[in-house]
Amino acid sequence: MRSIIIYKSKVKSEKSKKDQKITDKKIKLNKMNNEQRDEQLWQIAKARAGFKWGLFSYLIVNAFLIGVWFFTSGIDSYFWPIWVMLGWGVGLAFQYFQAYHGTKFLSAAEEYEKLKGEEK
Repeated sequence: MRSIIIYKSKVKSEKSKKDQKITDKKIKLNKMNNEQRDEQLWQIAKARAGFKWGLFSYLIVNAFLIGVWFFTSGIDSYFWPIWVMLGWGVGLAFQYFQAYHGTKFLSAAEEYEKLKGEEK
């Protein structure tokens, strides 16, 4: 009977530690003032708008290059615009990843929090 009580208290203390960590994170987020949040949102919005402009440019320029290829060499010739499309496409993929997923994945703040948590 005593071991069951000890086990239950351990389970409760582990749950309370997890709940405390979640509460601490919420408090930290709430402490961040609105100006910092607005600045972060502004940076994200700029990155996403930049990606959209980059995608638009990619489509227009590559359509033009395909037109040049088609009208100068014909459909039976070597498709050289593929090199421009691939090179620029890789850069555009990185820009997309940074604009829409970069704040979550390669975040220095999150890595710092992980290391801080491991320290305790």
